[in-house]
Amino acid sequence: PNMRTPTEMIVGLVLCPCGLLLTLTGTLAPSWRQVSLVPDQPMDVVWEQGIWDICRERQSTHDRLCGQADELGYFEQVPVRVAQGLMPSSLVVTVVGLVVAALGVRCWQPEPRHLVAGVAGLVLLLSGLMSLVPSSWYTQELWALPAPSGSTLTVGYSLVLSFLGSCLEILGGLALTLSFHHCCKE
Repeated sequence: PNMRTPTEMIVGLVLCPCGLLLTLTGTLAPSWRQVSLVPDQPMDVVWEQGIWDICRERQSTHDRLCGQADELGYFEQVPVRVAQGLMPSSLVVTVVGLVVAALGVRCWQPEPRHLVAGVAGLVLLLSGLMSLVPSSWYTQELWALPAPSGSTLTVGYSLVLSFLGSCLEILGGLALTLSFHHCCKE
């Protein structure tokens, strides 16, 4: 028996956990969007809006206060609500996919289970799409979401991490689905 793990399985098992970490950070950290130059506020105040929390930071002193009141109805917006549902769901599906992938790739067997690894790839591909949809939608609606008039809006690091994590999960899932090729050969 060939004891080497196929390349596509190694690629999938490297990219997907990296995607999970990025998506987890993006889901939990409160910086999907930054609002700066807010009228009637000091020039160095930045509001960071995530899918769970709003933080206010004074950049000159690095004083940060989270749990700010949502006076403009930010959390009621559909892209934010969709992200609140799909991002945690994606994390759960990713963990399930990684467990199935671990069972298929080797799991103390002399030969990998190509069918199980391929199914894990489909699950991980789905999880990547589940987090890509809210990240992309939020990016599309970034400037349409409520903000104080006259303020400056920019993309936050959490949104970028969520987007990158989604892409890594999709690529890792696609790599693992290449395991189906070995099933066809058998």
